[in-house]
Amino acid sequence: MSDAELPEVVRVAQDLIRIDTSNFGGGNAKGEREAAEYVGAYLESLGLKPEYYEPIPRRTNVMARVTGRDSSKPALVVHGHLDVVPAMAEDWSVDPFAGEVRDGMLWGRGAVDMKNMDAMILTSVAEILRAGEQPERDLVLVFFADEENGGVEGSALVVKERPEWFARATEAISEVGGYSITVDDRRAYLLQVGEKALIWIRLVAKGRAGHGSRLHEDNAVVKLAEAVAAIGRTRWPIRLTATTEALLQGLSELTGRPVDDPDALAAASGPAEAFLSSTFRTTANPTALTAGYKHNVIPERAEALIDVRVLPGTEDDVLAELQQIVGEDIVIETVVRDIGMETPFEGALVDAMVQSLGRHDPGVPVIPYLLGAGTDNKALSTLGITGYGFAPLRLPADLDFTGMFHGVDERVPLESLVFGQQVLTGLLRTY
Repeated sequence: MSDAELPEVVRVAQDLIRIDTSNFGGGNAKGEREAAEYVGAYLESLGLKPEYYEPIPRRTNVMARVTGRDSSKPALVVHGHLDVVPAMAEDWSVDPFAGEVRDGMLWGRGAVDMKNMDAMILTSVAEILRAGEQPERDLVLVFFADEENGGVEGSALVVKERPEWFARATEAISEVGGYSITVDDRRAYLLQVGEKALIWIRLVAKGRAGHGSRLHEDNAVVKLAEAVAAIGRTRWPIRLTATTEALLQGLSELTGRPVDDPDALAAASGPAEAFLSSTFRTTANPTALTAGYKHNVIPERAEALIDVRVLPGTEDDVLAELQQIVGEDIVIETVVRDIGMETPFEGALVDAMVQSLGRHDPGVPVIPYLLGAGTDNKALSTLGITGYGFAPLRLPADLDFTGMFHGVDERVPLESLVFGQQVLTGLLRTY
């Protein structure tokens, strides 16, 4: 099948993947401007009037409002992010920015996180407007910069400097929810109703500089290595919330297994196991090390980055425990700290999302879950907007979809993209 013969949702996702928007973090990014301009041009072709906000050069956000049939209803924010994490091309089977179609799948950085959903949003709105119709209520379509850096140079600035974009909006939908998992050979959908809190910390170890040949007891690298290993080996205890209890109940009903062993229930979900198990507890993963500048020089300072995700409301307790784990000689610096959220699995929007999935995949249960990572819904919550994860995808049972978030050979089935676009279009038409 040639590119021109592909479904439009696939072609739009492919176009976006081919725009390299790698975000290395800490303000080091290629920028989202070209991707935002692509999105803006697409929105203009539908008769909409996009607005741009670029608070930092090349870190571009774009928004358009779609008028609904009943503008007395609160507006719904439908949002995505345009940046992606970097990809090391030599580790991939394909060029990560070529948007290649192979084996019935679209490959490339962003195919899962989250240029797939960006394409679903655009083409769902296009289907409605090209048919001469309107969505049920006003839609605020927003495509953010810098989500992969916690939204520091993206959504955090947008909600502060452009709150008028979100006038009369009370709810939002975005990524990492609405996708299927297979539990003991039975399909179910996960609907994201909460997110763990995000804390990115830096460990700093200091010692005495010296010659690499010396007997040296005050080595910053050794101190750091011990601290990193201590954090990496810590097994945090299970601590359930209302959402994870509901998740376990749903998995128990599918499998017949008791709810008293959360990890065993998560294991029944196959490739999604690690994603779900992380929602039951704190996670603290070392992700980067920096020390030294020459082979025979013992450095005075060594640093490590740790990605910490905690259950909402436990942030201070976890930071105190991390300090105990690494010891008093290690300084913990907080680089980014963002809130956690949890919303009941109920209400008109939840019902509408469940019903939209049910129209396209009848009889398949929908289960709430708590996302172990974070989205731009955190920033929107500061405006009183309740966010959910709903990027609907019906996936093959053997595809490790959750493992491809920030992974190698990221890819999504073409038929899953088409399914998701149909489900999302149905939701926007009726809710």
